[in-house]
Amino acid sequence: MKILFYFAVTLILSLNCINASAVTHTAKSAVLIEMQTGEIIYQKNAHERLPMASTTKIMTALCAIESGMLYDTVKIDDRAVGIEGSSIYLQKGESMKLIDLCYGLMLNSGNDSACAIAYKVSGSIEKFVELMNKKANELGLENTHFDNPSGLDGKTHYTTAYELAKLTRYALGNSIFAKIVSAKTAQIPNTNKKYNRFLKNHNKLLNMYEGCTGVKTGFTRKSGRCLVSSAQRDGMELICVTLSDPDDWNSHINMFNYGFKNFGLYTPIKKGSYLATVCAGDDLKNTVKLYAEDDADFLVKKGENSSFKVVYNLDYKIKPPLKYGDICGNVEITSGGKTKVINAVCTTTLNKKEKFDFFALYKVLLKEFFLKNKGF
Repeated sequence: MKILFYFAVTLILSLNCINASAVTHTAKSAVLIEMQTGEIIYQKNAHERLPMASTTKIMTALCAIESGMLYDTVKIDDRAVGIEGSSIYLQKGESMKLIDLCYGLMLNSGNDSACAIAYKVSGSIEKFVELMNKKANELGLENTHFDNPSGLDGKTHYTTAYELAKLTRYALGNSIFAKIVSAKTAQIPNTNKKYNRFLKNHNKLLNMYEGCTGVKTGFTRKSGRCLVSSAQRDGMELICVTLSDPDDWNSHINMFNYGFKNFGLYTPIKKGSYLATVCAGDDLKNTVKLYAEDDADFLVKKGENSSFKVVYNLDYKIKPPLKYGDICGNVEITSGGKTKVINAVCTTTLNKKEKFDFFALYKVLLKEFFLKNKGF
């Protein structure tokens, strides 16, 4: 029989009061989200379908990285030479690693890099575009469609500011992607010449804004200036997207300043923190400790009281054998209508099967109840 033990505690979090100021920008569409939670801090027309120019290359780079070919050698196909738009001036027959092409793609926005990546990963532009759209579907990007890997204008080449932010959040979870887009400069081979190609990131925010960590610029006459950027401060990372914005550098600075000034992350339960001790047999000595499997992060607005309701749903009738990482219930944390469920995991291995003693269970529950109330 499974026995669950419930109780709830309310915490009041008061942060230093800072009045929110208006967000100023010149974008047709904009969104600002927090990286850990994915929550929207600010939005304007964030779900309107618009062309996104070379911010398309976020998906191109992601597909390249996830292909498993990142350190394979690419012999440049003549179909990837002399491509329209921005370029790293690839030459037919030269060779480099796929990761080198990703740097050329994301720092110098090379359309020829995008094509070379597509031919290497999928054999053709058309097949690679299928891969891009398949990945978009997997990520739940219902208002995003790609016609090409570079971001040139197309009849059905579009996304929304929110879905571009959502894609970027996923991509930044990949350490290789994050390393590439945060690089201010890089050198990659130029095999037909004696010297390497020197790349300089087009994203000026890497130098303009303290804590900026990426991500990608874009421009066509149809789309206007497009920009996706990310920045970290005080243990929080924000992602900002603007589409069709003539003054995007300043727009992003203003939006980041607003976000960092007025919001923060609070983690009432941290990964690896102790949750409870549960009985695993008829002897009180035969107990196991449970710990949080992950962080419970909440985006909170500074200057407002935030209440956190914590409910422990723990299985106190645990039957060995148990192994490290087994889930023995969970903890539900609710604040502002949002609930995070964190698994309670065992960090002890028990092989001995023993008869369960309800009296032993009662003493453990009683002890836990007073410990928890005292702790809060």
